[in-house]
This record gives sequence, C-alpha cells and structure tokens, in this order.
Amino acid sequence: MFHYYAALLLLLFNTQVVALEKVTLQLKWTHQFQFAGYYMAKEKGFYQEEGLDVHILPADPNNPNVDFLVLYGQAQFGVFHSGLLKQRLNGKPFVALAAVLQSSPYCWMVRADSDIYVPRDFQGKRLSHLGHTENGELLMMLQRAGVNTQNMRLYSGSEPLKDFIAGKFDAMQVYSTNEPYTVQQSGLSTREICPKQFGLNVYADVLFTTESVLENRPELVKSFRRASLKGWRYAMLHLEETLAITKQQYATQKPLEQLAFEAEKLREFIKVANIPIGTMSTAKWQWIAQLYHLDLSLFHEHKARFIYSEVKNEPPKLSWVLIIAAILTLVCIPMYIHLIFSRKYHQQLR
Repeated sequence: MFHYYAALLLLLFNTQVVALEKVTLQLKWTHQFQFAGYYMAKEKGFYQEEGLDVHILPADPNNPNVDFLVLYGQAQFGVFHSGLLKQRLNGKPFVALAAVLQSSPYCWMVRADSDIYVPRDFQGKRLSHLGHTENGELLMMLQRAGVNTQNMRLYSGSEPLKDFIAGKFDAMQVYSTNEPYTVQQSGLSTREICPKQFGLNVYADVLFTTESVLENRPELVKSFRRASLKGWRYAMLHLEETLAITKQQYATQKPLEQLAFEAEKLREFIKVANIPIGTMSTAKWQWIAQLYHLDLSLFHEHKARFIYSEVKNEPPKLSWVLIIAAILTLVCIPMYIHLIFSRKYHQQLR
C-alpha cells in the first residue's frame, strides 16, 4: 500500500515538471548584461517555481523594433523603451508591467577635450543623428536649453564610432553601457551628457505585454512579472555570479570586462534609493507623455489599462506549497486509517 501511494506522489511531481508552460520573452537588443535579471530568473529556477518554461529571445540587431512580435503573439512578453506609451496611444494595446530602469541610459558622448559641457553648448555643433523615438529625451534636452535643433549639422557617414574617434563630428548618441566602452578601448577619453543630469528622467527597458494576454491569462502575467523582478533583485545582489552566468550562457561573444562595465553603469539606473526595482507611477508616465508632447486626454483615457497593477478582482492563486500539502493530506489520511484498522485487526487476532 505504501509503495502505491509513493508511486502516486512521484507521478504527480513528474507531471508538474513536464507541465511547465512555455513562454517567450522578446528582448530589445542582443544578449548582454542589460537583460541579466531575466537570465537569473531562468537560471536560478524562479520562472520554473511559477510553472513557466521561458525562452529568452534576443533581437535582430539589423531590425531591433521588436514590439510587433509581442503585438502579433509571437512572444507573450517584451522589453521596450518609454516610447511604449506613444505606441499605446497610437492604438497598439500594450500594457506596461514594470520599469527595470528608472531613468534612460541614452546620452550624448563627447570627447574629453571638447568644449561641450551642458546642453546649450550643442548650438552649432555637428551631431551623429536626431529624432529617434526611443531616445527622444536627447533632443528634448537640447530644445529645453534653447538650442535650435532645426538646422543642426548631422553626420552622414556609415562608421560612426570610427569617425567619432577620428574627430569628424562633435557629439554621438550612445547607450551609455555600450559605445563608451568601445571608445574607451581605443584610448580616447570621453564624457557623457545625459538627460538624467538635467532632470529628464524617463523610464527605460520597460517589461510589457498585451491587453489580450493580460485579460485571458492574468495569473500568467502576475507570475512572470513576479519571477522576473525576483531575478533582477538577485542579479543586483550577486553581481559576480550574474556576470559569470551571463558570459557563459548568453553573451558569449562579449569579454567579461565589457559585461562588468555594463553592470557597473546600469546599477545607477536600476537601483534607486527607496524605489523598488520595477516600480512605475502614473504621475511619471503622465510627465513622459507631456515631455513627448503626447495627447494628455488620450493618456488619461488609456492610463488605467496601460499601467499594470496587481490589485485586481481575481481569484487568489494557490501556491505549490499549499497544493503539495493538500495532496499529502489526501494521501496520508487513507494510509493512516489503513494502519489504524490493520493494527486493531492484528490485536483482535491475538
């Protein structure tokens, strides 16, 4: 009898392992430390604890606009910049789940011997390019300083890093965890002028899904978000282990020194005093809408469905601990009753 119940328990546990739900997370760029929290959620078993088998898909660097993959169901979750709000107001049913970066790492990079120190110094300078949705705060920073951006001289070559090092233009738009490292390796000293330094703090690397996924699978969204943020917290507390795993399993093409550079730069954008990782606020999203000159009436119309909140009228989710306890109770009670009656029976025979 005992062997029968033990086999039943083993079958139930094996079924749980096999029944992990397959989920895809679409990244906004190729594998690097920028996405380390998701790697750790997978490698440390946080996704598995939630019943999920997560495939982390890097972006194609030649076509990094990945939002449509989530929109059309090729991935359930994605990572995008704060331009996600503009996409939402333009009719795409995206839902922001968490802002991993509390401010944007997009910056202007200038040579250390440049006379550019503050935004107003950009007047009359030659820039790499302008007008990208994902880093619109760079243009906004200049405009707020009174710089006439209509007639800026723009670089038109095909090798911006090489030509920046050669001094062919004055300022280059960069993601502060990436290009500055490459330039640093060339021996050129640089400095960065970032929107964050001038009060333009916009969210970056926003974890998102669609309304369809949220409405049909609210438990899945809650579980995935919870495990992802747990992964990010772990990554920030165990940097050496996270760097090693990122290098060994994901960003295999990058030297460990470059990944360490990324980690050090990203920490200031992720870990902000008194703000838990992933935190978003309606007030800040409204400020972002104003910054990008979006329709505020549309924002107020969409904000409740765009900004995710776990406070919903949904049935409570039983933890696996409670489920296992219930199974053990159902299994053990018949075994206990059987043993009691068996003992009484043998006593009567005596």
